[in-house]
Amino acid sequence: MSLAPPSITDAWRYGLPGLPLAFIALPLYVHLPKHYATMDIPLAALGAALLLARAFDALSDPLIGRWLDGVFRAGPAAVLRRVWWTALALWLGMLGLLLPPPAAHDHLLAWFLVLVTVTTLAYSVLTIAHQSWGARLGGEATHQARIVAWREGWALLGVVLAAVLPTLAGWPVTLAVLAAALAAALGAWGRGPRPALAAGSFRTKADLDWWHPWRHAGFRRLMVVFVLNGLASAMPATLVLFFIADRLQAPQWEPLFLTSYFLAAALGMPAWLAWTRRVGLARAWLTGMVLSVAVFAWAALLGAGDAAAYWVVCMLSGLALGADLILPAALLAGVIAEAGDGSRHEGAYFGWWNLAAKANLALAAAVALPALAALGYTPGSRDAAGLQALSLTYAVLPCLFKVMAAGLLWHGFGRHPHHPAAAPHPSQLPPAPCP
Repeated sequence: MSLAPPSITDAWRYGLPGLPLAFIALPLYVHLPKHYATMDIPLAALGAALLLARAFDALSDPLIGRWLDGVFRAGPAAVLRRVWWTALALWLGMLGLLLPPPAAHDHLLAWFLVLVTVTTLAYSVLTIAHQSWGARLGGEATHQARIVAWREGWALLGVVLAAVLPTLAGWPVTLAVLAAALAAALGAWGRGPRPALAAGSFRTKADLDWWHPWRHAGFRRLMVVFVLNGLASAMPATLVLFFIADRLQAPQWEPLFLTSYFLAAALGMPAWLAWTRRVGLARAWLTGMVLSVAVFAWAALLGAGDAAAYWVVCMLSGLALGADLILPAALLAGVIAEAGDGSRHEGAYFGWWNLAAKANLALAAAVALPALAALGYTPGSRDAAGLQALSLTYAVLPCLFKVMAAGLLWHGFGRHPHHPAAAPHPSQLPPAPCP
């Protein structure tokens, strides 16, 4: 497996599927509840169906990863064949969910539960396969950071498109664009760099053990950091619309705030890659955490009329987000390599990784919303105590989680800048990329 840095062509071809996958994620996880609530499905029943489907989806991720490790054993071509069939199932599921046929309206809740389960599972298969493929390309830490940066850069563009297109053009056009984007992205994936087939890397069924990642201390340490940092991100994501509408009283600026946040993350990625070349993965991620806390804590002091100040917070915290998008997955690839699991267990590692990411979203809602209710906040309220509770839960509590994550990252990886999972050898650094 070559240690040369990936070319720009190879990197964008590998990363391009991040666009349709992120494009799908927004309607799949954000639009669908409101979409079906307008079809007279009771909210309680809809919530129960979503909880069931998403719990099944999250818990299945390690099993999907284990299965994909077996598919990778047969070679990249076998993976790509299954990717194309899975993408077809994913698109058909989105079509059925967003444009249900008249016959489905008599059993709409059952239709929704079956299709959302199938669609989220297909989405998980594609996501874990894409992440595992990137990790199996190997290379030094900064090479992996470059690969992840292209994947996440395309993903940010996909999020922006998915936020705009349904409103401007409607669901039929959106689904047509999604079909074209999926076909183009999978075509690019197939023409991009391929991981080497490690002959004989699997010897027994035990090699496909889905618990295998947890036997490695480096993975356990990194997973704790990832979960704490993920909670610090998921809690503001859960509460941001409440904060904009009630604390800032500026709902009309919501699109500007969100777009600025994601664009700043995308534009800042080259800077994070350049900084990683100098200080290594762990210390670069630590820098992002420190920047995030230093900027985001100020949001707790904002109130009605502070839209301009909040826009600055969005831009700077978006810049910090770039580090969160690139560096954790690149660190995970280093942990996998350090454990000697290259081209063997990437699917299992990323299966657990994705389960943790999804659990963070659920846990953030489970912690933040009841806490706010207990502290006296209700949506639409102008009560001073309730709004102060909203500010503290939105801005201060996530910073505490972020500080804990930063401390554990420094203790586990940052103190050892030449650790193979944290930094490259100086003689093997690639040129500064531009995703």
